[in-house]
Amino acid sequence: MPDPTVPPTPPVPLDALLAREDLGLRRVAGPSDPGVVVRWAHTSEMADPYPYLLGGELLLSAGVHIPDGAGPGYFDAYVSRIVAAGGAALGFGLAPVHDTVPRALVAACDLQGLPLLEVPPRTTFSGVARAVWQLMAQARLAELRRVTEAHRGLASAAARPDPVPSVLHRLSRHLDGRAVLFGPEGTEIAAAGRALGEEADTALAKLAEVVRPAGPDEHRPDPVGGTGPGAVPGTAGPASPAGQARSRPSPASATDTVAEVRLAAYALGAGHGFVLGVAAPSRDSGDHTIASVAAVLLSLLTGEQQSGTGAARSAALVRLLLGSGPEAVAPLLGGERWRVVHAHRAVRPSEARSPDALAASALGAALGSALVDPAGGIVRVLVPAGREPEAQPGWTLGVSAAVAPYDWPTADTQAARALARARATRVPLVVHGARPALDDLVPAADARAHARMLLAPLAGTPALTDTLRTWLSLHGSWDRTAVALSVHRNTVRQRIARCAALLDADLDDPDVRMNLWFALRRA
Repeated sequence: MPDPTVPPTPPVPLDALLAREDLGLRRVAGPSDPGVVVRWAHTSEMADPYPYLLGGELLLSAGVHIPDGAGPGYFDAYVSRIVAAGGAALGFGLAPVHDTVPRALVAACDLQGLPLLEVPPRTTFSGVARAVWQLMAQARLAELRRVTEAHRGLASAAARPDPVPSVLHRLSRHLDGRAVLFGPEGTEIAAAGRALGEEADTALAKLAEVVRPAGPDEHRPDPVGGTGPGAVPGTAGPASPAGQARSRPSPASATDTVAEVRLAAYALGAGHGFVLGVAAPSRDSGDHTIASVAAVLLSLLTGEQQSGTGAARSAALVRLLLGSGPEAVAPLLGGERWRVVHAHRAVRPSEARSPDALAASALGAALGSALVDPAGGIVRVLVPAGREPEAQPGWTLGVSAAVAPYDWPTADTQAARALARARATRVPLVVHGARPALDDLVPAADARAHARMLLAPLAGTPALTDTLRTWLSLHGSWDRTAVALSVHRNTVRQRIARCAALLDADLDDPDVRMNLWFALRRA
C-alpha cells in the first residue's frame, strides 16, 4: 500500500510534452484537450498492446507491427484496443519503418478520440520517456513543497486562539474551495471558503452523513456504486432489498463529484460524530494529504480532552444538582485542590468577540482540563492544582490561588481580579498572591466586622467598591484602572473622589490605603 501521508506522483499534462522544443513532438490527430495527462511512457510493437497497458500511458510505436497493405480495419482495431486499455495517447515514430504517419491511423485516432503524436526521427523513444519522468519529478517536487507548506500553515492555524475556524480557513485557501465542520447531529458548526452552489452544499452534507459514525441503534443503507451523493469508493456493494437497510461500519472517508465539484468527507478520529467536509472545483494529487492533516488536527481540537472521564463529570454534575457539596464531588473530577482560571481573548478592540465553544475547549485542553465555561466574553476553567497554568498564545489569563473545593467561589473572585490586573498591566498571565500575612494575625470574624464598619459608607454602591479595589490594586493608576474596568479615566477619577468624600479619608495616605485594602479583601 502507498504511504497515505505522501501524495502520489502527479501525472504530466500532454501539452507539457508538446511544449518541449527538444522533443519536437507534433499532434496530428485526436482532441486538443488540455486535460489529457500522461502517467508513464511505454514502448510496444505488439499488434494488440491491450494486455501490456495499465492505463494512462503514452504508448510509443514505430509501426513495426503494421502488416503490408494494412487497411482501415486494422488501424481501427489497433486504436480501439489502446482506448479500451485506457491509453492516454499514441506516439508514432518516423523512420526507420515509416516516413509518414499512416493516413488510416490518423483517421482512426480522430474517430476514437485518441491523441496521436508524431515523433520526429531525431527524437528517440527513450528520450520521450526520460522527458516524461523529468516532468513528473518536477511536478512531484512542486507538490511536496505545496503539501509541506500546507502542513506548516495548518499547524500554525491550530495554535491560534480560534483554532477550528483558523484551520478551516487555511484548508479552504490551500484547496481553493470550501471546508465545513459538521457536528454530531449533522449540523454545520463552522465553515470557511467560497460557496460552490446549493447543490454541492447539499451533496456535501449527505456525504458527511455517510462517514459519520453510526450509533449502536442506527442502521445505514448500503451505498450503491455510482457518482451521486453517498457513493463511497471501495465500499459499494449489491443493494439491499427495497425498504430494507442493514448496519455496516462507517468508512473513514468518502468522495463524490457533483456538478463538476469534487467532494470529500472525513470522519474525525475522536469518535464523537464530527465530520470534515471539503468541496473544491478541482482535485490535485496532494489535496487528500492536506485534507487528512486538517482532519487529524480537527480531531484533536474537537476531541474530549479531560482530566477525568466523561462519566465521572456527569456523575459530579448530577450530585451537585441533587444537593451534594463541591467537596463531595471534587474527587470525581480529579483533584483535591484547584485553581480557577479566567481567560480573555487578547485581540484588538475592533476584533473583539466572545470566544466560541470550540476555542474555549481548545484553551481548556491546553491548560489540562475539560471543565470549561465560556460566558460573557470570559472563559472560566477549573484546573487541578497539580497543573500549573501557563501563558497561552492569544489569551490573557488570571489565575487564582490553589484552594479546596469549598473555596471555589473565593477562587473565582481571585481569578477575576487577577485577570483585571493582567489586562490593565498588559501581561499574558497574573497569578493571585497567596501570602495574607495580616489575615493570619486577625481572627476572621473580627476582620469581617472591621471591613463592614470601615466600608459602610460605600455599601449599596458596588461600582464604587469595585473601582476603589481595582484602583488600589494598581497602585492608584488612573489609566490602568480605566482599562481594567472598561471605563473612561475621568470616570475613575470621579468615583475615587466620591469614595474619598464618603469615607472622609485621604486616599493619598499609605496607611489609609493599607487599611482599605485589608478591608476590601475581607468584604
